[in-house]
Amino acid sequence: MSAKPQNPVDTDAPLTNFSHCHAGILRHLDDFGQLPALLEPAQRLRQIAERFVEFFREAVFEHHQEEERELFPAVLASAAPGAERERVQQMVDQLTREHRDVEAQWKRLEPQIKKLAKGQPADVDPQDVRSLVAQYQAHARFEEQEFLPLSEQILSRNSDHMAALGLSLHMRHQPAFLSHI
Repeated sequence: MSAKPQNPVDTDAPLTNFSHCHAGILRHLDDFGQLPALLEPAQRLRQIAERFVEFFREAVFEHHQEEERELFPAVLASAAPGAERERVQQMVDQLTREHRDVEAQWKRLEPQIKKLAKGQPADVDPQDVRSLVAQYQAHARFEEQEFLPLSEQILSRNSDHMAALGLSLHMRHQPAFLSHI
């Protein structure tokens, strides 16, 4: 039993059959011709995903740790007792909660973004990406506009406090010396 042709063959006008065949081929070629334009965004998606997976773990998580280990304690220790210290503590608590929330959002997204980085299909909810981006933008704005100016004001009262923070950060960013060298 043979499969029926999709279009019946017109035995009275055989050249029409060739023409119909060409029309179908040309439609498929038109679709295929769109492939180069689609490859560029797909390659860009893969590059962004690959770089961001590496970046988030290395830069964002590290940045949060530095703030929590160095900056927040230094500002709290230098804040004046009472209202100023309470204000700083509230800000530190808020920023730390935001760090954990952003990190948790990333941990949920990361497996799918890793798939994209490898060129594999992945089910990434665009709203999850937009939410992470918006939340981090708001977090950074708050730090830049509120917390860091207050930190500058508090730490600059005593040049030793600012110098100690600077030295601590400098030491954390120095490469570890290998013991066998």
